[in-house]
Parts: sequence; C-alpha cells; structure tokens
Amino acid sequence: MPEPRRLPGAEESPSQHRERPEAPGPPLDDRREQIGWYFYDWANSAFSTTVVTVFLGPYLTAVTQAAADAQGFVYPLGIPVYADSFFSYMVSLSVLLQVFFLPILGAIADYSHMKKQMLGLFAYLGAFATMGLYFLQGDNYLWGGLLFVLANLSFGASIVFYNAFLPEIASAERRDLVSSQGWALGYLGGGILLAANLVLFLNAEKLGLAPSHAVRISMASAGMWWAIFTVIPMLTLRRRQPLKRLPPGERLWTVGFKQLRHTFSKLPGLPQTLLFLVAYLFYNDGIQTVIALSSQFGSQELGLSESSLISVILMVQFVAFLGALFFGYLSQWIGTKRALILSLVIWTGTVVYAWRFLQTEGQFFLMGAVIALVLGGSQALSRSAFSLMIPKGQEAEYFSLYEISERGTSWIGPLVFGLVLQLTGSYRLGILAIAIFFLAGLALLSLVDIRRAAREAGNQAPGHV
Repeated sequence: MPEPRRLPGAEESPSQHRERPEAPGPPLDDRREQIGWYFYDWANSAFSTTVVTVFLGPYLTAVTQAAADAQGFVYPLGIPVYADSFFSYMVSLSVLLQVFFLPILGAIADYSHMKKQMLGLFAYLGAFATMGLYFLQGDNYLWGGLLFVLANLSFGASIVFYNAFLPEIASAERRDLVSSQGWALGYLGGGILLAANLVLFLNAEKLGLAPSHAVRISMASAGMWWAIFTVIPMLTLRRRQPLKRLPPGERLWTVGFKQLRHTFSKLPGLPQTLLFLVAYLFYNDGIQTVIALSSQFGSQELGLSESSLISVILMVQFVAFLGALFFGYLSQWIGTKRALILSLVIWTGTVVYAWRFLQTEGQFFLMGAVIALVLGGSQALSRSAFSLMIPKGQEAEYFSLYEISERGTSWIGPLVFGLVLQLTGSYRLGILAIAIFFLAGLALLSLVDIRRAAREAGNQAPGHV
C-alpha cells in the first residue's frame, strides 16, 4: 500500500513517527453528534458567565479588601498586591500556567484515544473546584484565588479537547455555522442559569439568606451545572482513531514534549497559520480582558449595584445568543474574514466609548448590547477559521496553541489593566489600554489569507472565507 501523502507541518518528528493511513470513521455532519458537542458549550458557559464575568470579580475583591492593611495591600507569599488588583492577577496566573501545560496535553491527545476522556477529566476537575467556591468567605482571599486558578486552568484544558472535535464532526462548508451554533447554545445555557441566580440574589433576604451567601450558592451552582451537562457530550461524542502512531520506545508523556518542540519548529512552514495565531493572540486578549473585568469596572468605576451588573450580563447572554447565530450566517454572505474584521472594529469602538463617554447605568446597558452582538460571532468565527489551518491528525495539538492564544496568553490584558489601575488609580485609563490589543489584532488579521492558510495545511477552504 502506498504511503499516505504527508501534509505540510506533519513531517516526521525527531522520533521518526509515521502517520497512520486515514481509516474510515464516524461520518462528518452527524446532527446527533454535533448537538451533543454543542452541549459542552452549554455546560461550561455557566462558569464563564456566573463565576468569571459576574460574581467572582466583585466578591473576591471584597474578600481581599477585608484582608488588606490600611494602605489597601495584601501580601500573598510576601508580595505586596493592591487588593483591587488581586482578581486580575489571579486571572493572569491561571491562564499563564496554561502556556506550560496545554501544548503537551494536545500532543498526547493526538497520539491516543484519550481526547474524549481528557475532556471529561478536566471538565470535572474544573467543575468541582468551582463548587468549592461556596466555602469562600471572610478574608480568606488565598483560598478563593487558588480555587479560581485551578478551575480556570481546567476550563482552558477542557476547551482544547472540545475544540479539537470540530474538524472531526463538521465539514469545511458547515464549520462556521456549527461553531456559531455551539457558541449560541453556550450563551443560552449561561443565560438561563444566570437568570436563576439573579432571582436568588434579588430575593435573598426574603429567603433568609445574606447577599454574600446567595453569591456563594450561585458560584457553586455553576460548578454543578458544568458537571451535570458535561454528561451529554460524554455520551454522544465518538472516539476517532489517532492518525499518528506512538513511536517505538516512547511514552505518551515524553512524546508530548518532543512533539511540542516539533510543532514549534514547523510553524514557520505554515506562515499564514502563524500570522493568524499572533493576530488572535492580540484581539482575543482584549476580548477576554473585557469579559473578565467588566463587572469590576461597572461596580468600582460606575458604582453599579450587583443586581444591576447581573442584569446587564444576563441581557448580554441572550443578545449574544442571537448575535452568534447572526454572525454565523453573515460569514456565509460577506465572508469569514470580513465578518471578523467588522466585529473587531465594533469591539474597538466600545472600548473607546467606555473610556470617554460611559457614565450612567443606561449607557452601560447600551454598551453591553453592542458587545453582545459581536461577542459570540468574533469567537465562533475565529475558531472555525483556525480549524481550516490545521494539518490532519494534529487537531488537539494545534488547538492547544490556539487555546494559548485564547486563554494562555490572556494574562497580558488583565496584567496591563491591573498595572495601569495600580499606577494611576484610574479604571478608565485601564480600560483604554485594552484598545491597543484590538488595534494590533485588527492590523494583523487584515494581512491573513485564510484560503492560502488552508492550502498550506493541506486542506480545502470553503468558498465563503
């Protein structure tokens, strides 16, 4: 039998492995499997929405402030940290750790049958860490910081394996729509749980609960939601045969490190993929910073109540559900790249608006609605576009690099925000600094040729990119 055609970026590694001939497997565009895949977005979005975006930032900041000295500083490991900056630093730490772990995990998944099992492992590790936030109270800010780091690290790891299923369950022509529908269902699921938590929070006193207790129940409920609905993808996603054999004498853990070095050495041979990753590193850093710190900005700079912040984020979830679907279809009309560029122009405008004009609760709601329209679309189209740029058999490995750009390097934006805040005391200057990330990403994305990137990876791009 002749050897299969070797794809760019999939040449033999130092250990001289060979790719398996592609064996018949589960079919593409199986609606049942796609729906099961969507439900992991439904499951994990509760963590992103209830914990990261709404409750934990203001709550952990208050806990840290209770532990601070007269100058407003706490001293974890003897390091002076401004209490208001502690949460943003924990965001930075949790995603910085992913830089070291995710590429290794991705390479291991590509050599094994364990992509589905690793998705489940990290999903449940993150879910149980999130449930542990129920016990965060008083001035025990370190407990909250450690649990959040574990949960967010596990969240990022699980998303690597989740995203790696996309090229296996959706054809190139349908990938924008499938990716967008997954994001949309995630916003709907996160919105439903947040609505329930909003009812609990607003009626806490009637139920005999302190507001802080209602917050802790809400955060724990996100972990429970995450754990319960992860059962659906675990039952419906099907395992595929890995396209790469484990070289003789190698173990999964050792080959992961070798393949990581091999992948980085071959990235220059995929220049358009590399350019897209760098662009995504910048503009998604801005997106993740806005998501993670918007509640803190609203509460500390505008003086909005926690119920108002929850209401805004709840509105964002349901508008984002429609926005993700809209951008999925918009990409079919004007092309994936043009739709992405449009979303980044809107993102840049909202950050400038927040710096210069945002003053009232009504304006905060308006800005949230505009962000919601582009939030899911910019992320879903980025994911589907990148899936076209990956050599076959290396999906988890390359999506680990993508996840580093999505989460593992998203420590830069929160770090910049925290430093500007600590140095100037101005939340507005902190949020303005984030515009740099959108502008840099927009400039680099304009240079990316998605069709050429697909050819370099040995894939066929759909007609609408």
